[in-house]
Amino acid sequence: MKATLEALAEPNRLRIVELLRGGPRPVNEIVEKLALPQPLVSKHLRALRKAGLVQAQPRAQQRVYQLQPAAFQELDSWISSFRRLWEHRLDALDDYMQELKSQRPARK
Repeated sequence: MKATLEALAEPNRLRIVELLRGGPRPVNEIVEKLALPQPLVSKHLRALRKAGLVQAQPRAQQRVYQLQPAAFQELDSWISSFRRLWEHRLDALDDYMQELKSQRPARK
């Protein structure tokens, strides 16, 4: 989990992940779309691959990258635990606000 968050914390890596949400892409297309130097894109893809966020498939002379769902499912599961916590707290706050509202005298 820590590796996932660290990898996504870098803005260019997050941009690459966002681009790959639309489907697999070869490195040269990522370079073109993000207007980044090829060595920099390769460096970021290596970090994303090491974190388990992307996978490379060789196709002829190219490497095509795609997202790895497992890492994102783990992240979603972790975030869901916070979502449940906050939903419970916000529901309790709403109940309290409704109680206060019902106790307030009506205005003329």
